[in-house]
Amino acid sequence: MRTIQNQAVDRHVIWSDIDLDIDDWRDGLKEEYPGLTEDEMYALMCEINSEYLDDERANLNIQLSQPIIAIGDLGLWYGRRSGYKMIESGNIRDCLYSDRDIDYAEWYLDEHGDLCSEQIHHDGTNHILYRVFKEGTTDWQRENLKEKIYAGRATRADISRLTKRLGDEIAQVYGWSIPKMRNGKEQER
Repeated sequence: MRTIQNQAVDRHVIWSDIDLDIDDWRDGLKEEYPGLTEDEMYALMCEINSEYLDDERANLNIQLSQPIIAIGDLGLWYGRRSGYKMIESGNIRDCLYSDRDIDYAEWYLDEHGDLCSEQIHHDGTNHILYRVFKEGTTDWQRENLKEKIYAGRATRADISRLTKRLGDEIAQVYGWSIPKMRNGKEQER
């Protein structure tokens, strides 16, 4: 886990295999596994980092009372499209999975306290926002939101009206500071 801060992005990274750098791992790998070739060290770095994702899933085994919706801005071979995927389990750990066709992924809390993911594949990059449905939302409201997302017409207000961020639960696990919600509502963005 790391926090990345720059002019454009403030994020708390939960897990990533984007931009893994063997130079960051070399000394530790040489000490624990002497005699490895450069290729063997690189492969081991990738394997160990992949195992860390299982650790993060265990850390984020947080059961919520409502389903989670993953809202995607998808980079496809024929252009960008909107989509969604339901995570019916309502468990935050189940957000930390990607499709098999994904080459690289990163999960993080953004500057607003939202759980997000960037997932890179051969056609482009998918940007995913994870939100949990608020208590009391009706099936009709949920279906209406999903239709708007699929059609590319969902606004931030539509999403915030029916869902809430996951960052409060996640930040508590890692001891991170994220923006407070104002009067029980999320800050306007």
